Amino acid sequence: MRLSQLLPIAPGTLHGDPETTVTGVSHDSRAVSPGQLYAALPGSNVHGAKFAPELIRSGVDAILTDAAGWELITEALSGSEDDRARLETVAALIVDAPRAVLGFVSAAVYGTTSVPELIGVTGTNGKTTTTYLADGMLAALGHRTAVIGTVAILIAGDTVPSVRTTPEAPELHALFEKMRAAEVDTCSMEVSSHALSQHRVDGAHFSVAGFTNLSQDHLDFHNTMEEYFQAKAQLFTRSFSDRAVIVVEDDWGERMVAAAQVPVRTLGRDARSQWRIEHTPGRSDFVLHLGQPGPDTTAIGLRSPLPGDFNVTNTALAAAMLIESGISPAEIDAIGSTFVATVPGRMEIIDVSGPRALEQTHPETLPRAIVDYSHTPDAIAKALSTLHADSDELIIVFGAGGDRDRGKRFDMGRAAAREADVIVLTDDNPRTEDPAAIRAAIREGIDSEVAGGRARVKKIIEVPDRGRAIDEAIAEAEASSTVLIAGKGHETGQTVGTTVTEFDDRARTRSALSMRLGGAQPGKVHS
Repeated sequence: MRLSQLLPIAPGTLHGDPETTVTGVSHDSRAVSPGQLYAALPGSNVHGAKFAPELIRSGVDAILTDAAGWELITEALSGSEDDRARLETVAALIVDAPRAVLGFVSAAVYGTTSVPELIGVTGTNGKTTTTYLADGMLAALGHRTAVIGTVAILIAGDTVPSVRTTPEAPELHALFEKMRAAEVDTCSMEVSSHALSQHRVDGAHFSVAGFTNLSQDHLDFHNTMEEYFQAKAQLFTRSFSDRAVIVVEDDWGERMVAAAQVPVRTLGRDARSQWRIEHTPGRSDFVLHLGQPGPDTTAIGLRSPLPGDFNVTNTALAAAMLIESGISPAEIDAIGSTFVATVPGRMEIIDVSGPRALEQTHPETLPRAIVDYSHTPDAIAKALSTLHADSDELIIVFGAGGDRDRGKRFDMGRAAAREADVIVLTDDNPRTEDPAAIRAAIREGIDSEVAGGRARVKKIIEVPDRGRAIDEAIAEAEASSTVLIAGKGHETGQTVGTTVTEFDDRARTRSALSMRLGGAQPGKVHS
């Protein structure tokens, strides 16, 4: 695409040859190559234009930036005759707010405005699971699919590592181009509040958008729940979606229905919901109804392949979104009880041989061990309550991330105290915070429930080292107990300070189970 063709999308000033062509877009100075448009964006610490002179010297000849960025570039290349000559070969599109146009520019360059069909899910908890459930249904129906989200990026069966829940706009549209080349017809995608606030999904348009729930998280970024809500609400505007399915099992869902600017169908267990879940608590099978109770209602039989009543809701949301996208209820009904979906680190049971379905048995000498990504008060409460039915004793190993929403730590402690019999309090990703201070904030929540007589918990153990905490929990558990290792899920590293070391809850849990099965016992640590 010629730079002059981008002016209607990104109004601004063109410097240099307007016929300069670009074949891709990148905002990453480490990844951009000659022939691509380098987006030199203003940042919180440094302007991306700082890296442009070296890129220009290496052959990059097209820049998108603002006036301040262009001034930095021209000053840096004004010293030598060679640099001044190189600057004359550069074409630059100078706009007021380059980040605000970057997504639309990327979509135009890659030609990905409408390919593939996009199913988008937002909410605090359940985004990853819902996208994987939708992908499992689509695969069972013979579609060629992709997934973009927290765990990984999957394109027609191939895995691409995922750095963040929603990629930056140039990376996102480059992925869409790869999907088109792989003949993917539908992509199920997580859409985070950060991505919506930071223009990462600009240029993408979703045939159906889904909302799971809203509870406290990310207030280090959004400051207030209202700001967090408004960020999510952007997905339900005509700029981003055609229609929506919104779960109305909390007040935030009702508010989202009222705020939505696109046609909405509600989903819930209430008879007033347009998509209505008929379900017996504790069971995985259920019926999803479209329409009010009566002879004209559409009934779809479904089974959640993942444990928990909350995953029944996620399964129902995935099915409803696919039907709203144009797949017939009969097609979903045909595969509703047989489709398969495995979500790494989401209520994933661990044994010495690898992951398996929650319903399967485990060696009589071993406790049931489950790794889950639950890292908010609501997610912890729901995960634990799901496991009560068939556990004599419920043990949770968890902590909280550093340099993130500090306000949720107290309530995470409260949730664990109300639902677990034993708490093993440990470190998550403390990052640059004092790990002891993070644990203390959680402990305050635990102690408040104990003092108020509202706690189920009978024993609290504090083990800072996460690996030892998992070992301790597995070693102490009775064979009839369930151990929930919560917070990190699929992650394969732990961040302490600014250093990331290899650590995987699933691998460490499997190792602890093997040690116990072999008769080895790690040292006990008591509070």
